[in-house]
Amino acid sequence: MFIVANFLDALAKILDMALTFYMFVIIARAVISWVNLDPYNPIVRFLNSVTEPVLYPIRRRLPIHFGGIDFSPIIVILAIVFVQTFIVRSLIQFAQRLG
Repeated sequence: MFIVANFLDALAKILDMALTFYMFVIIARAVISWVNLDPYNPIVRFLNSVTEPVLYPIRRRLPIHFGGIDFSPIIVILAIVFVQTFIVRSLIQFAQRLG
């Protein structure tokens, strides 16, 4: 059972790192939206293409624009923190019980 435990532990750590990276991408997208950068810049295009599939459905379902401020990145970051706290920790604890 230690192989399954090690696999789940590694999976939880990789998921945690991927979610942390995506959180930084969301933050970078929000910061870039505050300044008017060239939309044809490769970095801006990458950030838009990676984050828009997640942010657009939230914007469409929850029209929460107050004074031109987009709160969808905050909702995504809260969801990432929830997943990191609940699912990743649960996977790690389950792996520890198996091992």
